[in-house]
Amino acid sequence: MIRAAQPGDNEAILMLWLRSSLLSHPFIADSYWIESLQMVREEFLPKARVWVDCDANDVIGGFIGVLNQQFIGALFVEESHYGDGTAQRLMGAAKEEYPVLLLEVYQQNHRAVAFYHKEKFEISARTRHPGTDLPTYILRWFRPLSE
Repeated sequence: MIRAAQPGDNEAILMLWLRSSLLSHPFIADSYWIESLQMVREEFLPKARVWVDCDANDVIGGFIGVLNQQFIGALFVEESHYGDGTAQRLMGAAKEEYPVLLLEVYQQNHRAVAFYHKEKFEISARTRHPGTDLPTYILRWFRPLSE
């Protein structure tokens, strides 16, 4: 079930973010993610509109956060939920709310890049992440006018 995140979800979201970041970015030192945790807690979560995907027991299996009504700052799913539709449901929630979405993804994160292409995101720029200096794509999706 997709629902808006509540303040009581923050610690579960943070731990999911950290586990998923470490797992999906083996090309970045673990220390980078551990050092970024405070920024996610204090800057990202308070400013983002966040949805979570929960099971019947309200256990969070994934989340998505959107900043400035268009920038997906986070889409993370528990490894045990890979391939079960969690990411698609979360992306669907964001797409229902916003006609244009942007995000940045590491070029080396092949699984994520493939997912975003399947979700009809297109490369709008190639750049480097300011925190890691690794190559990234800026991807863009827009709702077709015919919908």
